[in-house]
Parts: sequence; structure tokens; C-alpha cells
Amino acid sequence: MSDYWVAVLVGIVEGLTEFLPVSSTAHIVLTQAALGMRLDDPFWKMFTVFIQLGAILSVVVYFWPRLVAFVGSFLASIQRKGSALDTASIPTSVPWWKHPLALVIISFVVTAIPCFLMDELIGENLEKPWVIGAALLLGGIAMLWIDQRYSRLANTHSVEQMTLRQAIFIGAAQILAAMFPGTSRSMATIAGGQIMGLSRPAALEFSFFLSIPVMFAASSFKLLQFLIKSPFEIDSRQWLTLGIGFITSFLVALAVIAWFMQWVRSRGFAPFAIYRMVLGVAVILWLGR
Repeated sequence: MSDYWVAVLVGIVEGLTEFLPVSSTAHIVLTQAALGMRLDDPFWKMFTVFIQLGAILSVVVYFWPRLVAFVGSFLASIQRKGSALDTASIPTSVPWWKHPLALVIISFVVTAIPCFLMDELIGENLEKPWVIGAALLLGGIAMLWIDQRYSRLANTHSVEQMTLRQAIFIGAAQILAAMFPGTSRSMATIAGGQIMGLSRPAALEFSFFLSIPVMFAASSFKLLQFLIKSPFEIDSRQWLTLGIGFITSFLVALAVIAWFMQWVRSRGFAPFAIYRMVLGVAVILWLGR
């Protein structure tokens, strides 16, 4: 199979799974293994990180109007020390550090510092398929229980109503996803949000907003590591391969975000939890054989 078709297939997998609570990392690793790709090849390592940037761009494009409104009201809240915000859905008495944009930044910092310190451990677990299989299975069980247990107890129905305590807890939950590939960043933020009283749509929307700084920082850091530790020249064919993967990931992820937002408003996360459990068992049985 040509590199171009590999780029399309892996880009589709990345776009489909990055924001669904099923672990894009697990699916990328399994897809690479199925295609016979060398997991230690510097170019393909960089490729799998680079196409994540396409998925990040899809979030920015989809939520662009809200992101612009958030930035504007956040800056206004700093200037007026929280006396009045421009976004109608945010109470006028909310100080700048309780603004949704500030909560995203705080949650990101809570995640980023421990993950940076544990980068070596995270890299080691990424190369252990049994960790991915176990994380898929156990994460699926946890997600099913949390969705059934906490969805009826939700008292926060939008990101504008979130508190500092909720943002910190969600950030801490993401650390678990980083430590054990297969857990899923999306699953960790959604489940963490539900435990803290967020409704399904609110938990999902905050997960999307938080993915922008988290994924951008993680992808940029990994790309920099690759370029420093494994310097190599990229020819025109490889640049085209990167471009195909990036565009494919962006387009597929954009469609998935639009669909997933509608799905969650009327249905729960149970199908994704069951899928995780089935896939986790399949991976473990495959390793056993």
C-alpha cells in the first residue's frame, strides 16, 4: 500500500476517534499494526503526532463564533475586574478567574505540569499494547457506570455555569488518560465532568474547548522532541503524505464533532463504553494468542 493511502486511512482513524471517548491513541496504534507500519520509524511517529493538529483545527473552526465571544468577554472581564461581561449567558458578577476561558486555562495547567514531569513514563506505556487493552476495558466499564450513575444528578448545564473546583477536577482526570494510553482524553474529561455535576452536553463541550490547548501543547512538544532526538530530512513525497493526513484528519474530525454534539443531546455514552469493552477484550485476547 502506498504511503498516500496509508496517510488517508490513518487520518480517517484519527479524525473519527480523537474526540469520541474511545481512545484515538489505541486506534492509531492498532491501525499501524494492522497496516504493517514500523512503529519505531521516526517519520511515521512524527506523522501520527502531526495529524493531531488537523483535529485540533477542526475544533477551532467548529466553535469559532463561541471562541471569539469567549476571548472578547474574557478580556473585558479583566479590564473591568469582572464587573460586567459581554457574553449574555455569563452572569455579570462573575470574576475573570471564573470565566469559561480562564477555567479552560486552569484545567490545562493542572494537566500539563504532571504530564510534562511524567513524559518518560507516558512514552513507555505507549509502547505496551497490554496497557492499551486494559485501559480500554476498564475505562469502558468506568464510563458506563459513571454515565448511568451521574447523568441524572447533573446540576451544571453549560460551561458558563462551571466552577473552579469542577475545572481542577477535570484537569486532574486528564492526567490518568495521559499516563495510560487507551484511557482516552475525551473519556477522562467527560467522565470527570459528569462526576462533578456537568450534564452530558456541558461535559462534552468543555472537553472540546480543553482539547485545544492540551492537544496543541502535547503535539507541539512531541514534534519538537522528534526533531531534536531524531533529526531527519523530509522529502517532497513525505511532505505530501503529511499534508494528506492532516487534511483528512481535519475534515473527518469536523464532521464527527458536529455529529457527536447532536448525538449526546438526545443519547448517552453507553454505546461507546460497550465498544471500548469489546475492543479491550479483543486486544487482550489477541495479545494472549
